[in-house]
Amino acid sequence: MSVINTQIKPFKAQAFKDGKFIEVTEADLKGKWAVFFFYPADFTFVCPTELGDVADHYEEFQKLGVEIYSVSTDTHFTHKAWHDSSETIGKIKYTMLGDPTMQISRNFEVLREDQGLANRGTFIVDAEGVIQAVEITAEGIGRDASDLLRKVKAAQYVASHPGEVCPAKWKEGEATLAPSLDLVGKI
Repeated sequence: MSVINTQIKPFKAQAFKDGKFIEVTEADLKGKWAVFFFYPADFTFVCPTELGDVADHYEEFQKLGVEIYSVSTDTHFTHKAWHDSSETIGKIKYTMLGDPTMQISRNFEVLREDQGLANRGTFIVDAEGVIQAVEITAEGIGRDASDLLRKVKAAQYVASHPGEVCPAKWKEGEATLAPSLDLVGKI
């Protein structure tokens, strides 16, 4: 079952952010755009390259009013240990959610039940808590934060411009489409 256009489900989790442990719930997202960035495990190989890439773009996401939540089934304690021991992970300023109960991974339908690990999944959630975009990749395929940023901008554009849609490879400032009978068969 697809989670696109569904409301995120309730959750409560411990997280590591800005050198502190904090609690995060779905209520903390109300009125804000968010990206949930699931990955299999801390202290691995592709995962730190992805999380570091998102960290390099975090300021751009913040300018768009978007909060980033990285999520693995590790604990918030493990996130802190990884943050403190890795130069790449040490630059992360966004929230690192621990999901040892696997509730969040199940909610977003990315849990590998037989392994207790999350698949590589990215979810763009709008300010009403509705999932607008989903990307799931195999474990060996890393994601690109600059493309994620482009998708967030497209989702925000569509949300604020009813009746318009963003075509393939759309970038901020480029032409959009207004679906209508006149366009059928003309693109």
